[in-house]
This record gives sequence, C-alpha cells and structure tokens, in this order.
Amino acid sequence: MSQDRFFRKELAKELNRVESLMKKESSVEKKIYYFSAAYGATSRTFRYSFSRDVLLADFVLQTCYNLLVDRVNRIKNGDNTIQVDNIHFEKICEGLKILAERLEKEENIQEPLELLITATFSTTGPGNYIREKGELNL
Repeated sequence: MSQDRFFRKELAKELNRVESLMKKESSVEKKIYYFSAAYGATSRTFRYSFSRDVLLADFVLQTCYNLLVDRVNRIKNGDNTIQVDNIHFEKICEGLKILAERLEKEENIQEPLELLITATFSTTGPGNYIREKGELNL
C-alpha cells in the first residue's frame, strides 16, 4: 500500500470515528469538541502526505468549526436569535461520512464539502436568513 493510500485510509477511519462520536453525543458543546478532531486529522494528514483535496477539506472543516464555535458563544452571551439544532449536526455528520468515503476512494469531495459548509453557514445570521426565506434547505 502506498503512503498516500495509507494516510487516506487512516483519515477516513478518523472522520468516521468523529461522525460516530458526534451522533452519540447530546451536548452541543461536546459535539463541536468532537468535530474539531476532523480538521485535526486532515491537518495531520496533509503534513505527512500532501494532497490538494485534503488541504481543501481541512480549510472547510476549520471554517465550519469556527462558525459553530462563534454561534455557540453568541448563544451563551444571550443572543438566542439563531439556534444550533439537531438538523445542523445531522447534516454535518452526513457530510463527514461522505467525505470519508470520497477521500479514501480518491473521488471528488465537492458534494460533502458543500453539505458541511451549508449546514454550518445556516447557523450564521445571513445563512439563517436565507434558510428562513426558504432558499437554503438542509
């Protein structure tokens, strides 16, 4: 097995583990904590075996994490305008699962990345507004 295939397989395993842990957890904060392991895994992977798709996945996963942390912090500070609901995490988990499959098989990762970024974008002011208008569906 080549080095690249080995690291992709390990990355896929880690993304699947993150998805599984997130699904089992009820706490929003703990779900986000587990989610942070996803970009940790991509970051380690491209340092050992660089590929553009893993780098892109890393940037999207970091952005998603930052959006979620920002929203939860706003909620904790009293801004309850937009909530983080189960549907957001269901879609994030779905995106992680598809991303793991696609990375391991070296297939196009645009669809799962779009799913991940759309789910987390919908927790922002503009994203929630577009969702409320019915133009962004989860």
